[in-house]
Amino acid sequence: MYPLIEIKTVPIELEMKTTNARLEYARGTAEMEISRSKGGLSIKSRPIKLNIDTFEARNSVSPTPFRSVVQNAQKGQQAAYDATATYAQQGQLLLKAKIGQELVTQFAQDAQTRNIKMNVGLKFLPTTGPEITWDPGEMNIRYEMDKLNFDWRMNNAKFEFIPGDIEITVKQQPDVIIKYVGGPLYVPPSADPNYTPTDVEA
Repeated sequence: MYPLIEIKTVPIELEMKTTNARLEYARGTAEMEISRSKGGLSIKSRPIKLNIDTFEARNSVSPTPFRSVVQNAQKGQQAAYDATATYAQQGQLLLKAKIGQELVTQFAQDAQTRNIKMNVGLKFLPTTGPEITWDPGEMNIRYEMDKLNFDWRMNNAKFEFIPGDIEITVKQQPDVIIKYVGGPLYVPPSADPNYTPTDVEA
């Protein structure tokens, strides 16, 4: 007797795709901007400066009212001193006069011995010269070269981590196939054309 049923199983079929993890490096970019600053040459000169102060010289010729009062006061004071000295000298001459001598002779002799100065009224104007001062000259030379300015602009490099991936695809679902491999069944069995009666003896 052979089996009437054939059972067949179909296993599951899986497809697996894996992607490894990786670290990606994004290269940074750099930009450079160049600018130029121009220099130059500058020369500054200052010539000699002459300063002439003629205040005192002008005052000696035509003094101001205030200076004129001061000068006249000084002259009056000096004239009083000179007159006092002259009268004192003449008084001493009179005291030294001897009997029988004339005063004129005595005055002349004393003037020669003492060198009495006579004021003749001569005066050179101006009595004071101008005050002259000067400032030295000066020259400044400044030279500045051109300048190049470099401006760097850099973007930082970046690292990006990409994790791994697993992809599972079911290509075939599991299955059980049951197949009847026997002949047809007749009810009652006597309906089978190939029926052979079986004698059963008691």
